[in-house]
Amino acid sequence: MRPVEEHAAAVAALIAPTGTETVGLADARDRVLAADLTSPIALPPFANSAMDGYAVRAADLAQVPVTLPVPEDVPAGRVDGPPLAPGTAHRIMTGAPLPEGADAVVQVEWTDGGLPGATVTVEKAVEAGQSVRGAGDDVVTGQVVLTAGTVLGPAQIGLAAAVGAAELVVHRRPRVLVLSTGSELVAPGLPLRHGQIHESNGPMLAAAVDDAGGVARLLRFVPDDVEEFLATLDAALDEPTDLLITSGGVSAGAYEVVKDAFATRGITFSKVAMQPGMPQGAGRYSHDGRAVPVVTLPGNPVSSLVSFEVFVRPALRAAAGQPQPDRARVTARVAEDLGSPAGRRQFRRGRLDAVTGTVSPVGGAGSHLLAALAHADCLFVVGEDVTHVVAGTEVEVWLLDALP
Repeated sequence: MRPVEEHAAAVAALIAPTGTETVGLADARDRVLAADLTSPIALPPFANSAMDGYAVRAADLAQVPVTLPVPEDVPAGRVDGPPLAPGTAHRIMTGAPLPEGADAVVQVEWTDGGLPGATVTVEKAVEAGQSVRGAGDDVVTGQVVLTAGTVLGPAQIGLAAAVGAAELVVHRRPRVLVLSTGSELVAPGLPLRHGQIHESNGPMLAAAVDDAGGVARLLRFVPDDVEEFLATLDAALDEPTDLLITSGGVSAGAYEVVKDAFATRGITFSKVAMQPGMPQGAGRYSHDGRAVPVVTLPGNPVSSLVSFEVFVRPALRAAAGQPQPDRARVTARVAEDLGSPAGRRQFRRGRLDAVTGTVSPVGGAGSHLLAALAHADCLFVVGEDVTHVVAGTEVEVWLLDALP
């Protein structure tokens, strides 16, 4: 059987890095910056007050308490900038520009709260620079504030907005066509006849593509007919597609429409040394002068999603410029004895107890047990050369999205 690493490398080689595009800040979350962002301004762009209080000359407070006239009110956003005369104070709000002539702010709690047009009595002295945010304290003009390769979260988007960037150049999200096959499939919400099942792989894999940073397009309910399969596929591939993912139709039995359609059309099918997910395929399908990357996944739902996690997710994320394409991994001790098939790397569903450092299996190893996967927060790995795992043995754990 083909080693897991070999098939992973084959899949990764299929999916080329995406290009770049310019998006607004509202669409930038979780995207990867493709070009350095240089600030055209300083942050703060002007000296401003760090407190609600009074802008003063520190020298005027050498002897306290002292009473000063308050000729002006300086709220945040005032742009005319009235200068401060010696022996006076301006009431000022947090973030408002420090008046010319002022060198400190005394917070309102150290005063009697005098109003503009009257006087204020100050009880405590301040030093020059107190409660003042200097221009450029955070960022200087011309500074690279975000480098290419940065994953854009809320803080990074906030910084981009603060320096005036309304748009950012990011790596384009991979466009993925998800195609589910099987005459037995019925759309969720419709009644089932004997021998039919609800189609789950398509919505599941489309959600996985979106979670990995791609843009999924779902194509469903293709009967087990090669000519209809190819006609439907060719029509769908007229839209730009970076990757085609199929599920089902790749095993060794009859009516394996994906295998029958692709076996002579550029796709290599293999048995990969893993459980679940042994039947796999990868290659390029020729359509309208383009060679479209194709990854074929097995049809059992757990096999399909685990295969996506092992092979497709890291390749998609790498193509989109993600600096950490793999799931976070830790080591934990298995909570109970387990068996594993010889010669196959087993990916078991589990729940991680971070307090005790143990991982417990969720459900059995069957590739149809989707409910167990839905209640797992991790996958843990048992090597190909291991057939029996004793409780307490350390294993590698892949952290999935956290569950409550």
